[in-house]
Amino acid sequence: MRLVRFGEKGKERPGLLKYGRIVDLKKQFHDVPDIGREFFEQGWMEKLKNWSDAGVTMDVRLGPPLANPSKIICLGKNYEDHAKEGGMSVPPAPLLFCKTANTVNGPTDPVLIPACSGQIDWEVELAVVIGKQGKRISKENALDHVAGLMILNDVSGREAQFGDKQWFRGKSFDTFAPMGPAIVTLDEIQDINNLELEAVVNGEVMQQGNTKDLIYDIPSVIEYISQDITLVPGDVISTGTPSGVGIFRDPPITLKAGDKVVCRIKGLGELENTFASE
Repeated sequence: MRLVRFGEKGKERPGLLKYGRIVDLKKQFHDVPDIGREFFEQGWMEKLKNWSDAGVTMDVRLGPPLANPSKIICLGKNYEDHAKEGGMSVPPAPLLFCKTANTVNGPTDPVLIPACSGQIDWEVELAVVIGKQGKRISKENALDHVAGLMILNDVSGREAQFGDKQWFRGKSFDTFAPMGPAIVTLDEIQDINNLELEAVVNGEVMQQGNTKDLIYDIPSVIEYISQDITLVPGDVISTGTPSGVGIFRDPPITLKAGDKVVCRIKGLGELENTFASE
């Protein structure tokens, strides 16, 4: 199953993506909520599991496939090659930070360059969407709490991130989390530990990685976070980025208005976002 939200920004409708066609869930089920906490808590994943509607072809914008996540939890330095390119050591435990909900952005929407921070950078990441509430979740049961996976570009304002000596502001500017294009359920993914990631900037491949190289895999991360933080349906966990970000290149490469970043993960699709002055 591939869950999407489609339509005008701020008026998106929940849907399913099937071979390039869209099933409008509101037309089929008038009581279906938007794709978020209530959608998962009310059991819509199970209700739609065997839904056979083939959908229709629509020339329509895809929005972020998730509405109003309560938490976007991210991992830093979760690929050894990325830690090394920044001259940093591998963290002895998952290194967590957050992005705020105002960062949520669609898979083809513009990313706004903030007026107060330069050195804008890209980070292709695999993101996990939580579908079932839990606390102190074991690694063995972790995937039972996952609704699906998607792509997330952890856009970063490096000037603010490094200047502030902590990451909150530089990671949380408006539009700094393009995500999607769909939430893909685990039954459609052959091996979550062998997914190829790629970031392409203005036609040039900048990042290539594979989730087999994650230092802390998805079950371990869910177990660690949920020790004392309750995970609720609709929460997002973004699992970190491989090497190839712009700021650690020689010379550094950062993004400006008009630049286009494509983030791909095999089997999940791609994001294609153009950067624009605010």
